[in-house]
Amino acid sequence: MIPQQQIIFDLDDTLIYCNKYFDLILDQFYETLQEWFAGERLTTEEIREKQIEIDVAGVNKLGFASEHFPRSLIETYLYFCRAYKREPVKTEEEQLLLLGRSVYDQEVEPYPGMVETLESLSKAGHILYLYTGGEPAIQQRKIDKMKLASYFEDRIFIRQHKNVEALEEILRLNQFDRSVTWMIGNSLRTDISPALEAGIHAIYLKQEKEWVYNMVELQQKPASVMYTINTLTEVPRVIHESIQIHQQKKTLG
Repeated sequence: MIPQQQIIFDLDDTLIYCNKYFDLILDQFYETLQEWFAGERLTTEEIREKQIEIDVAGVNKLGFASEHFPRSLIETYLYFCRAYKREPVKTEEEQLLLLGRSVYDQEVEPYPGMVETLESLSKAGHILYLYTGGEPAIQQRKIDKMKLASYFEDRIFIRQHKNVEALEEILRLNQFDRSVTWMIGNSLRTDISPALEAGIHAIYLKQEKEWVYNMVELQQKPASVMYTINTLTEVPRVIHESIQIHQQKKTLG
C-alpha cells in the first residue's frame, strides 16, 4: 500500500498553459516596435534581450504583479526611444499598455493530462494542494474556470512573491510532514529550488522553451529527492515508484 502523500502543484505551465500566451503577445510587440523604428533596423533579438532584462529585474523586485508585464513593454519602448533619440508618443505607450494587459484575457487551457493526473492522485488517497504566484483575482479566475477547487478545496495558496520564504511559511503554518511532501512545478527558480531548500521532494516539469527568469542552480538537501519529467501524466508513476524504492531500502536496512 502506498503511504498518503501531500502533493503541492504549481498552476501556470504545470496544470494550465501560460507562457505561450505571453510569447504570442511578445511576438506582436516585436513586430510593432520594428514598424515604429523601421528606419533604425531594430532586430527582434535586440528587442527581446532588452525586454527580458527589464522583465526579470521587475519580477525580482515586485514579484508577479499584473501591471509589471505591460510596464516592461513600455519601458523597453522608452529605452529605444532614448537610444535612437525618438520622442515617445503617448498614444503608442497606451497601445503597448493595452497589448500587455491583453495577456490576462486569454482563454484558460489545461495541460494535457491535467484531469487524469489529479484524478489518479486523488483516488490513490493523496492530499492535493495548489500553490501559485500572481494576483489573487487573476489566479482565482483561472482556478474557477478549470474547476480546480474540486481537487484542492480550500488548500489553495496564492502569493505575489513565490520563493523559499513563501513556501516555508506555507509548510510551517499548515504543519506539513516534509518527508511525505512533494512540489510539482515547471520553474526551477520558484518551484523546484525552494522545495529542495525546504527539504521536501520535487518533480520538475521540463519546458521546451524556458523563461530566463526560471533558470537557477539547484541546491539539494540529503533528505529530498528530485525528478525531471516531460509530461504531467508521469507524476503519479514517479511518486509511487519513488515511495516503493524508499520502502525497499528501509526493508533491506
